[in-house]
Amino acid sequence: MSTEREKWACDYCTYENYPSAIKCTMCRASRALIEQSDIYELCQPAATSELCTGKSSPKPGGAEATTANEVDLQEQFAALQLADDVLNDQLKWICQRCTYQNWTRAMRCAMCSHKRQTVNSPETACGVVSADNRLQAMRESPPHDFPVANNNSDSKRWRRHAHQADWPWLDACIGVIQGDANPVEAYLASGGDPTRQLTATEVALLNRPSAFDVGHTLVHLAIRFQKEDLLATLLSQIEGGGAGIKRVPSYVAPELAADVRRQVASLVRQRKGVNFPCFYVADVATFALPAEVEDLPQSVQEQLYDELLDRDAQTQLENDPPALNWSLEITMRLGSRLFALWNRSAGDCLLDSAMQASWGVFDRDNTLRRAIAESLRHGGHIFYPRWREYEELQASLMHFSLDDSQWEEDWSGLLSLAAQPGASLEQLHVFALAHVLRRPIIVYGVKFVKSFRGEALGYARFEGVYLPLLWDRSFCHKSPLALGYTRGHFSALVPIEPYMNPIRGATPVTNDDLQVTFLPLQSHDRKLLPVHFLTHAEVGMEEALLRQWLDVCVTEGGLLVAQQRLDKRPLLVAQMIEEWLNHYRRLGQTTAAPFSRTVAVQDYSSDGDSDDE
Repeated sequence: MSTEREKWACDYCTYENYPSAIKCTMCRASRALIEQSDIYELCQPAATSELCTGKSSPKPGGAEATTANEVDLQEQFAALQLADDVLNDQLKWICQRCTYQNWTRAMRCAMCSHKRQTVNSPETACGVVSADNRLQAMRESPPHDFPVANNNSDSKRWRRHAHQADWPWLDACIGVIQGDANPVEAYLASGGDPTRQLTATEVALLNRPSAFDVGHTLVHLAIRFQKEDLLATLLSQIEGGGAGIKRVPSYVAPELAADVRRQVASLVRQRKGVNFPCFYVADVATFALPAEVEDLPQSVQEQLYDELLDRDAQTQLENDPPALNWSLEITMRLGSRLFALWNRSAGDCLLDSAMQASWGVFDRDNTLRRAIAESLRHGGHIFYPRWREYEELQASLMHFSLDDSQWEEDWSGLLSLAAQPGASLEQLHVFALAHVLRRPIIVYGVKFVKSFRGEALGYARFEGVYLPLLWDRSFCHKSPLALGYTRGHFSALVPIEPYMNPIRGATPVTNDDLQVTFLPLQSHDRKLLPVHFLTHAEVGMEEALLRQWLDVCVTEGGLLVAQQRLDKRPLLVAQMIEEWLNHYRRLGQTTAAPFSRTVAVQDYSSDGDSDDE
């Protein structure tokens, strides 16, 4: 092989260097990597014998040639050391828990004592990861992986810290930034402190300066990386933040929940060829808690409700004066009690609650918000006149008025709020949401917004019925959604799947895939709920409009109620509910006491209750 062919080209300046050179003669850049064939050539016996004896064969040129040979031998020795380092580095395996580089003979990680796991691939046989495949191996490592720790003279100190580290706590920190609730819940369930702060040693072990800082808590990390669901779970563990970990169906089955959200997004359409180019959801679903909840033992039912419901919102809505579940006839005899689902506390709570009440998931992808914003933008020429007429009517009742510029400014502000994720929404957006969903929305809310001290801050205007008045009635569904409003926050109100309760004025239901629950259209003092965004011509026709847009009937007690149809669940929603319910079924199996299902009353006659009833 000629000398020219033995030379290696520098990766930086492309200068061709002699094979003995470990740095580029031109730019002094280090040689990147020695080829396997070069390593064997450098390890030939002749070169080795010269290296061991310190002698070289005589060459022409006298002393200068001898000195050159000595320098060449020193460079060859340095090259051999480099080759040895490369080979040793290639034979190390990376821990799949903390990604520390371990020697081949080690069966457990020297850093975290995690058992060595083999990877079934030719490149990483027996857990040996080559230098070229190290990044790929880190990508394929489990979700709670840690960056590679430096393999230096301080390895003993690192090993001591790693053995003493609280790995469940560190796993929880990693889980927060990756959005994985499992290690966080495991840490909290073991009695971990949600207010615990990261120390300098723990930050060094995590070795992610861009993510972790000394003094950070899990709450800090959740806020920094915008993990709102985990933030709510953590805040619920802190004193004054509520009780218990929240375990809603979308958290238990996140993959199915993501599929549900994608399905809803695929159903959003814009009606073209008409004067009202509003966006709408092409399909309708109504969420209800499965009747199997009542099969669970009492203790498991209580845990389920604690982890699913918003107890504070439920209490506020049922307190005097009650806005929810105030009629025993509706809640007990007709089995139509409503439950306030826990909801995220961000500014998207209206959209989250509507998505929960219909599909059982949060509107994480802002599908409904985009539909509302685009509908108001494209159909503003239809929404604006009705909004302004309604607001002028409300303003006249309070003896004030606005000029045109103020109305235009207010309208622009409402359009801006609709298009801004996380921004709180107003009454107009509930009205627009009813058009996007093509169905009425009934809001049961508190009369006054109060501070944390119980002081009344102002009148809450959200309670009432929102009808999709700008659509043709034939294009809309009569089955309403129910939402709750408490102190600037919306919650989805859903029933448990009821048994059949035919009443006077209602058509008996016999299809197993279709059930009905009843929503009151009157307040506790028997006044009709307000119907929002009516024109001057429609004022005074509220009950007639309700009967046109809703399936309305009257109970034996004389209450005006709307029938909410509970159709068969969409397949993905049914799978998500089943996976969520299985968690509590497993808990129920651990209880030794037998349990039985409470028999619900089904039929009521106008002649009075029978003995069985």
